[in-house]
Amino acid sequence: MPSISLNTQELGQRVRAERKARGRTQSWLAARVGCQRQTIAELEAGRNVATHVLMSALAALGKGLMIADARIDLERIGETFGGDGET
Repeated sequence: MPSISLNTQELGQRVRAERKARGRTQSWLAARVGCQRQTIAELEAGRNVATHVLMSALAALGKGLMIADARIDLERIGETFGGDGET
């Protein structure tokens, strides 16, 4: 199962991988987003870009974000490993 917690570099790498998997260029994606190609390069490098650029890029690639609880659930871990979930 892939990690649900990504840093900006990992998120950028995933955007790049999706773009390349679809055979698209940074220029193509930038045109869909309405920004410069350099902005897409910055997104893919994990640099700080506007949230609307990220969301538009994901939408153009047919992707989205999911908000997931990344906290450790001790009760679930206990159930999984046969414990009582207590620390």
